[in-house]
Amino acid sequence: MIASHLLAYFFTELNHDQVQKVDQYLYHMRLSDETLLEISKRFRKEMEKGLGATTHPTAAVKMLPTFVRSTPDGTEHGEFLALDLGGTNFRVLWVKVTDNGLQKVEMENQIYAIPEDIMRGSGTQLFDHIAECLANFMDKLQIKDKKLPLGFTFSFPCHQTKLDESFLVSWTKGFKSSGVEGRDVVTLIRKAIQRRGDFDIDIVAVVNDTVGTMMTCGYDDHNCEIGLIVGTGSNACYMEEMRHIDMVEGDEGRMCINMEWGAFGDDGSLNDIRTEFDQEIDMGSLNPGKQLGSDMGPHAVFLFPREKDGIRKAREVLMRLGLDPTQEDCVATRRICQIVSTRSASLCAATLAAVLQRIKENKGEERLRSTIGVDGSVYKKHPHFAKCLHKTVRRLVPDCDVRFLRSEDGSGKGAAMVTAVAYRLADQHRARQKTLEPLQLSHDQLLEVKRRMKVEMERGLSKETHAIAPVKMLPTYVCATPDGTEKGDFLALDLGGTNFRVLLVRVRNGKWGGVEMHNKIYAIPQEVMHGTGDELFDHIVQCIADFLEYMGMKGVSLPLGFTFSFPCQQNSLDESILLKWTKGFKASGCEGEDVVTLLKEAIHRREEFDLDVVAVVNDTVGTMMTCGFEDPHCEVGLIVGTGSNACYMEEMRNVELVEGEEGRMCVNMEWGAFGDNGCLDDFRTEFDVAVDELSLNPGKQRFEKMISGMYLGEIVRNILIDFTKRGLLFRGRISERLKTRGIFETKFLSQIESDCLALLQVRAILQHLGLESTCDDSIIVKEVCTVVARRAAQLCGAGMAAVVDKIRENRGLDALKVTVGVDGTLYKLHPHFAKVMHETVKDLAPKCDVSFLQSEDGSGKGAALITAVACRIREAGQR
Repeated sequence: MIASHLLAYFFTELNHDQVQKVDQYLYHMRLSDETLLEISKRFRKEMEKGLGATTHPTAAVKMLPTFVRSTPDGTEHGEFLALDLGGTNFRVLWVKVTDNGLQKVEMENQIYAIPEDIMRGSGTQLFDHIAECLANFMDKLQIKDKKLPLGFTFSFPCHQTKLDESFLVSWTKGFKSSGVEGRDVVTLIRKAIQRRGDFDIDIVAVVNDTVGTMMTCGYDDHNCEIGLIVGTGSNACYMEEMRHIDMVEGDEGRMCINMEWGAFGDDGSLNDIRTEFDQEIDMGSLNPGKQLGSDMGPHAVFLFPREKDGIRKAREVLMRLGLDPTQEDCVATRRICQIVSTRSASLCAATLAAVLQRIKENKGEERLRSTIGVDGSVYKKHPHFAKCLHKTVRRLVPDCDVRFLRSEDGSGKGAAMVTAVAYRLADQHRARQKTLEPLQLSHDQLLEVKRRMKVEMERGLSKETHAIAPVKMLPTYVCATPDGTEKGDFLALDLGGTNFRVLLVRVRNGKWGGVEMHNKIYAIPQEVMHGTGDELFDHIVQCIADFLEYMGMKGVSLPLGFTFSFPCQQNSLDESILLKWTKGFKASGCEGEDVVTLLKEAIHRREEFDLDVVAVVNDTVGTMMTCGFEDPHCEVGLIVGTGSNACYMEEMRNVELVEGEEGRMCVNMEWGAFGDNGCLDDFRTEFDVAVDELSLNPGKQRFEKMISGMYLGEIVRNILIDFTKRGLLFRGRISERLKTRGIFETKFLSQIESDCLALLQVRAILQHLGLESTCDDSIIVKEVCTVVARRAAQLCGAGMAAVVDKIRENRGLDALKVTVGVDGTLYKLHPHFAKVMHETVKDLAPKCDVSFLQSEDGSGKGAALITAVACRIREAGQR
């Protein structure tokens, strides 16, 4: 079109001897790379406007959601029908996709005409005609008895609201069927099929030809995430991150955006590069002022591959126009066509460069590898357009490895592929949900867990059943929480791993006064961990001596609290028998011995100082006491980290293992063993069983293995392996690293579920595990992490609901106000664990007003405060 206007100009304005001036005259139609990069920059801004909720209505480039959320991954299979309607003829296709490692596609299709009287008649007539042709096609293939899924390529301006719902905005291409504009074309087809009543199909998707092109090529090349058509008109689509599409709810995954980029420039943003010829064509078009970017394309300009043929063809064209051209006229004509088509390819390249850069930034990749699926008569038939487009794109985006893939089967196959992908996603989603369903606990199930926990608590407290009870409910001999009147200097030891802390805790005068802390961390060498008990406790006392000297308190005798986080049987506040070493410790002569006695003996061997070892506690009790100093309502301690445990203040009359009925005592529940007697078997999944069987203590700590940080990553890993083996994830390919126990760390759950963490960072974590993941894979992994972590938080909440309700019932209260002191990395670092646990407690224990107070200073401070409380009580007794 532009070329014909230029020819008219030259043949009327220039003499034959002035043809050499063509290049000079059309110099401004040649666009430098600098200009093209500027156009690309402008197009990026237009894309942003089209995606924004507030700017979309006024945006020239509309960026329309298509509800196509995934490209083919090669595992699609099945039989599908497709309709391809975009002109006076339309195609019906049968597409069979086979996933047997060969990715085979078989196709049958037939073209049907649409008579002019039907194009201009009623919508009912049009869709009845389409249904009749569809029935005829199915009869020929003898598939009328099958209810096949159908995809519909409908290449007219539409407003799409769902994958299978598209409202016609206005007819184009000569169609004028009444009663269709403003209506959903899928509903109209369905009604036409129902009127016939002789067959049924499942209409799954409606797409335009650009999206169909991307999906067709996407089946052959999984890197294809852009579709491009350059023919009579031009348009493009690409896969955009959901978080950037304001018009559609949800921020996870991707969705194909139909750009409608032909309207680029309708707001005047291309005025500085439009020529008088572009303006003349626009004014004479059917839609002046619209589709300006498209008007600058190379419509019907087909150059001629060789110089000799090109000049001969030019002569033929000019003669058909009633002209008598000279050789010079033919050369000039050919040159005009070259300049116009080169500009068109360059403009197309500039906008594609913008799309590629956006995808690259979305993915956060230094170098993007991407494929563009292309269709259209200009791209396919013009001898130089494609080559010019390719070279210019690669020049403008040198950090992108771009492949152009021609669509050979048209957009009809693409509609079938959209349908195939939709079916694959639906099938895989159903299969995954069936697997995850046992991990998703209902309100009634959680109430039952709470009920069973209360039963096991009673068994642990009872003298008669304690020996066989998995939840041991161990007396701690801590009989009071801080009241705020404690004061003095106290030492504390916090031993629970290869490093331990020595602390000086100064409790200031005055009710609810502050606490001043000093501490130093010391390592325990492996040879000491694996040596004798004397060597271990001598090392500990050596570190205490070093700390006292460091604090300038050498030779001072202070009360000491000892946090000792190993399995123990406690006989009094200052007597705790080590049952078994864990966490890599193997010091001989300690198991079955009182650790307080071992510590005192080591102090006496040193003969430098004396300490009054007042209390030995575990970390859960220490947490409760730390928080109890800040909140007088704190009567429960909870740890949810590598492991999990809880403690609370129980009425002495219920603690049958200890004499006395007056007052209260803190009970160390050791609730990690809940379920070791089989009472949780109906809640355990195959993945819990697998994790348990391969653990260091199979059959033990079953509740802990469902809720704590040491095991959640393993549960997720086992689910991911199961999904992958069944072809529901990672295209069925398991990496060697994923097969490694413990490789999926629980910290990954926290990172993957972080609200501010984009899915591309999830993919980075998966790549670290040797997994080549798609965006869809990342969403699935995130869903698995969410389900596993949510169940853990809910189970923890059900256990805690049992604890606070027992406290309420113990005291005969209609309502209880209580605070839970909490510590542990899972509780503190996971973005949703705490919230879900709190909601579960509130739901399952509605008569309890439960607050959660996070422990910031660890259990060492708690040991010092237990010592402070014990000293306060001792002094009061002496008075």
